[in-house]
Amino acid sequence: MADVHATNDAVMADGDNASAPAFADWDGRWAHIDKFLLRSGPFAAEGFDAGEDTKNFLHDDCKVLVIGAGGLGCELLKDLALMGFKEIHVIDMDTIDVSNLNRQFLFRYKDIGKSKAVVAAEFVMKRVPGVKVIPFFGKIQDKDEEYYSQFSIIICGLDSVEARRWINATVVGMYDPEDPSTMKPIVDGGTEGFKGQSRIIIPRMTACYECSLDMQTKAKTFPICTIANTPRLPEHCIEWASVLEFPKAFPSVKVDGDDPEHLKWILDTASKRAAEFNIPGVTYTLTQGVVKNIIPAIASTNAVVAASCAAEAFKLATNCATTVNNYMMYVGNDGVYTYTFELQKKNECQVCGSDSLKLRLPRTAKLHELIGHLMERQEVQLKKPSLRTAEKSLYMQAPKMLEQATRPNLEKALHELMQDGQDIVVTDEALPISMKLTVHFE
Repeated sequence: MADVHATNDAVMADGDNASAPAFADWDGRWAHIDKFLLRSGPFAAEGFDAGEDTKNFLHDDCKVLVIGAGGLGCELLKDLALMGFKEIHVIDMDTIDVSNLNRQFLFRYKDIGKSKAVVAAEFVMKRVPGVKVIPFFGKIQDKDEEYYSQFSIIICGLDSVEARRWINATVVGMYDPEDPSTMKPIVDGGTEGFKGQSRIIIPRMTACYECSLDMQTKAKTFPICTIANTPRLPEHCIEWASVLEFPKAFPSVKVDGDDPEHLKWILDTASKRAAEFNIPGVTYTLTQGVVKNIIPAIASTNAVVAASCAAEAFKLATNCATTVNNYMMYVGNDGVYTYTFELQKKNECQVCGSDSLKLRLPRTAKLHELIGHLMERQEVQLKKPSLRTAEKSLYMQAPKMLEQATRPNLEKALHELMQDGQDIVVTDEALPISMKLTVHFE
């Protein structure tokens, strides 16, 4: 952590010095965006004010944040800088790995091990004169609301559902209807192989990220019976080695997908299993992909989705055209296909909605059945939920003493613990905020 702070302190010091001299644009530099900003047209959004004031806002006053400096982030930083955004901040907690170099084009072999945010910022500033890119090497959770409130637009190029949920809840929670300056639009992009999407989230006005959790692709799993008895695919052999055999060989060790020794052991064990069943195709790359649930990243998909996100950010900043309403889906498997639709807000959304999540269960159902039901619901994606009413704790996952004290409640019927229609507060490590639940008895 000390290295992280030292890196950020050095970057900020260099950034302050570098921003002192003003940079004069050469004639015709922004001719490509002048066509949109200095004149109106049939596709201009209602209220668009063409002229130098709009252009000056884009160059001088519009401050944007890019979250993530990976596959999408590299494309976004390049696009935004070339579109006239002159102050861009970027956050990323990762360092550069050799596997990034085939698509994250702002990095070179000499950059391996360095901060993605710092290297990406330096590269863009060298290639695009007059643009200031301010990096932060760390987690988004390290910053508070005051930090996020300085930006006009927040653009997400994340590969983590948990991080998306956190920034979504933070930005939506910042919005005060009495203060328009607290509304910070989010442009969110994501890719999965040849598929991708971009979307706009306007706090309290459009569907937020939490509203669409049930659209998330579930991690690919294989039946245990198939893995153990009748493997047919190389993936089955790898799952058998990692899920069934590794815990037997190393009872007190959890599989670490980033540990080469773990992967080597799983590869060797899976290869023997594959040979026994005459199944070809077990490789180190496939083993790493199965253990870490890696979905191949496609450079062209990153480019398409990032371009869409940058275009939406440009429209939000200048009002030169109507923004997408509000979700664009891209499929590039067999060609180029896009589809745009309006994702609807959910009243029971725990972030932007006003209603509680409602469940109907038999009054004789056990508390552990209620918890199991919650964990199965794709729209909330809970991992280790704790439940309490206004009067008492029903079941708490931590601390250990409280878990032990509330554990007997798991076998109690719901009518012994709560009243029909009573509100329950649910907390979970996967939830950015607490969730309100109402249980009605059948």
